[in-house]
Amino acid sequence: MADSTKNTTLEQIEENLVKLTLSVEPTAFEDALNKAYLKNRGQINLPGFRKGRAPRKMIEMQFGKEVFYEDALDFAFPDVYEAALKEHDLDVVSAPSVDIKADENGGAIITAEVHTKPHVDAPDYKGITYVQPDVTITDEEVNAEIDRNREQNARITSVEGRAAQNGDIVNIDFEGFADDVPFAGGKAEGFELTLGSGSFIPGFEDQIIGKNMDDAFDVNVTFPEEYHAEDLAGKSAVFKVILHDIQHKEIPEADDDFAQEVSEFDTIDEFKADIKGKLEKAKIEEADRNIENQLLSGLAKKITPNLPQPMLDQEVDRIIRDFAGRVQSQGMNFGTYMQMMGMDVNGLRGMYAEQARENVLIRLALEAIVKSENIEANDEEYEQEITRLAELHRMERDTLADSVSEDEKDAIKQDIKAKKAIDMIKAVAIETQAPAETKEGESNNE
Repeated sequence: MADSTKNTTLEQIEENLVKLTLSVEPTAFEDALNKAYLKNRGQINLPGFRKGRAPRKMIEMQFGKEVFYEDALDFAFPDVYEAALKEHDLDVVSAPSVDIKADENGGAIITAEVHTKPHVDAPDYKGITYVQPDVTITDEEVNAEIDRNREQNARITSVEGRAAQNGDIVNIDFEGFADDVPFAGGKAEGFELTLGSGSFIPGFEDQIIGKNMDDAFDVNVTFPEEYHAEDLAGKSAVFKVILHDIQHKEIPEADDDFAQEVSEFDTIDEFKADIKGKLEKAKIEEADRNIENQLLSGLAKKITPNLPQPMLDQEVDRIIRDFAGRVQSQGMNFGTYMQMMGMDVNGLRGMYAEQARENVLIRLALEAIVKSENIEANDEEYEQEITRLAELHRMERDTLADSVSEDEKDAIKQDIKAKKAIDMIKAVAIETQAPAETKEGESNNE
């Protein structure tokens, strides 16, 4: 059923997909065509005219009246489209698919198919439950953190007069051969390897143990069946190895001297107590995030809208961009990382499809709750968020504040409202459920 108002017609094609028919007045269309002509005339050659000097009418006669329609669309479409979105109160979630044709009056008719955001009623969030994570810190966890500190503060010394042992750091040259042919990525010089780390193919490190400095020897291995390089998976290979240097890691004892050297504490017991306190704080924060994630997952299950594919595609794109950013922040090229892991973009998109769906559902549910509960973001909360973002991105606060557009400001306020909705949901769940008596691994969100 079509709804006609002013110069636009709205037609519902299917759920969350509409077709707008927009009228462009003759004067506006003529202006857009002239702008398109001025934009393109420098690239058009016509016999009898210098390049860029051919009249518009001559060009249209030569190439057809529609020659400038596509570029004219860039000039004529945005204003009428934005007006139509406001006129029909449309919240769109995709770029429009657009077509333009001249009408009999000298104007233009533009059709635009575009996906709209699904309507979602505020779900009942008061019945969502969660499993309380265990926040107990064990002696084993404290000792493991002490051991990490000992590893970080170990001294590396060169070994004299003995063979390589498990735990040593060796400096080697190697080159790998499969069927007597060198293979890509199988050669390195001056490579440092910790024996027993398991960072090489199974069996490689074991065959270096017992060898002495300056030894040259073969290491025979079989690549795993699931190896990322398919041409090597399951194959036998020989590595020609030269052992240049052997170093030993001297790990300090966990005693009072060690505590005094690496911390502000005088005794190892004081140092352990401090570590336990920090681990407890981190575990409580992690538990809080875990509870939040459980509640949001439960919230997503409360709504069942048909999600337009563009919404899902955009969320997958965002997840992958974030993932790529994390990889690159660690100094690795994302493309190289994907090759090393034997992954491609299509596989990655498939892997994140379900997460993207849940993220979109959570966002829609939170937006509905914000609207239903009349949650607002005031100026003070906005200023606090700007300060937080400036600190996070290591920017001057005023510089960030001045650079924020109106659309970005609205987005920041939407995020603030969503966070307030999440806090409200958590508060209700904790108050309703406390004391939680659920077992680890159980959930009542279904």
